[in-house]
Amino acid sequence: MELVKQALPRVEAHAERVAEAACNLADDISPDGWSASVAEDVLDTIDVLAEALCEADPGLARFLGAVSAATTTARRRLGLPVDGDPEPASSGRILTFPRDGRRPKQRALRDDYRAIRSAL
Repeated sequence: MELVKQALPRVEAHAERVAEAACNLADDISPDGWSASVAEDVLDTIDVLAEALCEADPGLARFLGAVSAATTTARRRLGLPVDGDPEPASSGRILTFPRDGRRPKQRALRDDYRAIRSAL
């Protein structure tokens, strides 16, 4: 895939806002401040962004498929719902994460992210 020199204005603006929002979240969140809904939003966002990049070059799907596998594993580890799995018993709990500097990933904000993921 050959990238263009200048993205469409709306695309570039969206990408800048996503990157800025991710940096702001990383700056503002503490390891014990993650709720289930925030972790789901973060993981969904990661999935949607990886899938959007695959639309630019379908050949990337074989590499970025690892992103979907990783977010699915993260959801299971955090006790969050995973497509095809039964609903977890606990919901609305505050999640805690290791204090070794690792941060959880984000989840998509669109309702149609599952349809995109299933198309890959």
